[in-house]
Amino acid sequence: MSTPFKEAPLKPVASETCTAMGDILNRIGDKWSVMIVGHLTHKTMRFNELRHAIGGISQRMLTLTLRNLERDGLVTRTVFPEIPPRVEYQLTDLGRTLTDPLDALWRWAAHNQFAVKLARDTYDSAHGVEQEDRPPERRYAGANR
Repeated sequence: MSTPFKEAPLKPVASETCTAMGDILNRIGDKWSVMIVGHLTHKTMRFNELRHAIGGISQRMLTLTLRNLERDGLVTRTVFPEIPPRVEYQLTDLGRTLTDPLDALWRWAAHNQFAVKLARDTYDSAHGVEQEDRPPERRYAGANR
């Protein structure tokens, strides 16, 4: 399978394709979706189990993200008719296809984090960007400083 990054496309990409690509990348590229998919790769999990495993995510954000992942066909939600109700989440077959690309992205980020920091520092120094003028550092829940 070829991608626009490996070789030039033979004909222009339709704007509908670009819109769809952006929509999908927004879903699977946001930090909470990546973390949820990462945790569900290993096992089926209940809501609070996910919330505690991820850390730093609000109940509302977890609910919204799970709902969107379910809507996109990446996660299934199973409600068991018990008192109190038990709800479990797991990846669908489509959701499992994300594990290899996300693993590769995670490994790339881990391997290149210091090179990216050095590039940013070099750029900021060369362009006279002061600390207070730099874009805020985006931190993910559970990240070490």
